[in-house]
Amino acid sequence: MLFRSLPALAQKAFDGSGLRVGEEVARTPRHRQYAVTWRSGGLRVSGRLAVPEGRGPFPTVVLAHGYIDPAVYVSGQGMTRERAWLGEHGYVALHVDYRGHAGSDPDPSGGLDMRLGYTEDVINAVLALREWEGPVDDDRVALVGRSMGGGVVYNALVAQPGLVDAAVVFAPVSSDAVDNFERWTRPDLGRAGLARRILRTHGEPSAQPAFWQGISARTYFRDITEPVLIHHGTSDDSCPIAWSRTTARLLERAGVDVTLRTYAGEEHAFGPRFEQSMQRTERFLARHLD
Repeated sequence: MLFRSLPALAQKAFDGSGLRVGEEVARTPRHRQYAVTWRSGGLRVSGRLAVPEGRGPFPTVVLAHGYIDPAVYVSGQGMTRERAWLGEHGYVALHVDYRGHAGSDPDPSGGLDMRLGYTEDVINAVLALREWEGPVDDDRVALVGRSMGGGVVYNALVAQPGLVDAAVVFAPVSSDAVDNFERWTRPDLGRAGLARRILRTHGEPSAQPAFWQGISARTYFRDITEPVLIHHGTSDDSCPIAWSRTTARLLERAGVDVTLRTYAGEEHAFGPRFEQSMQRTERFLARHLD
């Protein structure tokens, strides 16, 4: 099914289920990580699951990674640090590979759904975790996304308000789909064919503004019910910090409880300030996952 708007996605019957825990892929004294799969939109999606040692139940996060070419992506890539950090600090953390990535089934839209399928996979990850008989506290669940995954988190919040209790994004893309298309997809020679197919299918932003607004999370910020924490570095040359400043302003205007944390000199990947950003994330989650 090709979703043509966030409201269309919101009307879908989500089918996240069948979380299967496979081989152990990492272990520390405080947590273990496993290869996992679950069902999403009739597809099998793969990922990595961090589980703290102990009985639980534990607060839980679903991780949405940033853009990595699916041709080279390997399972769990993109938020390895965050997954391990959260596992070490007492959180179950499920990293979503997305359809078309690693061991997941191929993306049936071929990229034409403007990553709304990735949003479906993240929503279904939450549902699969709640169905699983593992040490998940169903009443303490959050979304955490980085870069493109931040946009996926915004989409999930507007498509399924009330699904989780809080959300955190790091160096997120714009909440306006046109910004993202014009910055990466249209100018990328390696994705020229995809850009042409998108424009043939959906139209130019100037000619079909209703479609592009319909896939932009900011159009529906008034529907968000969860608190949101945004981390962004001032020296990010991939996702301009101006995007997050605009998003935070629009979220606040829509009545959302939003906090924007800026990091002077920090770049897109977060190096020197990574630990500080995670400590702030933990304090935020502890406050809202109660």
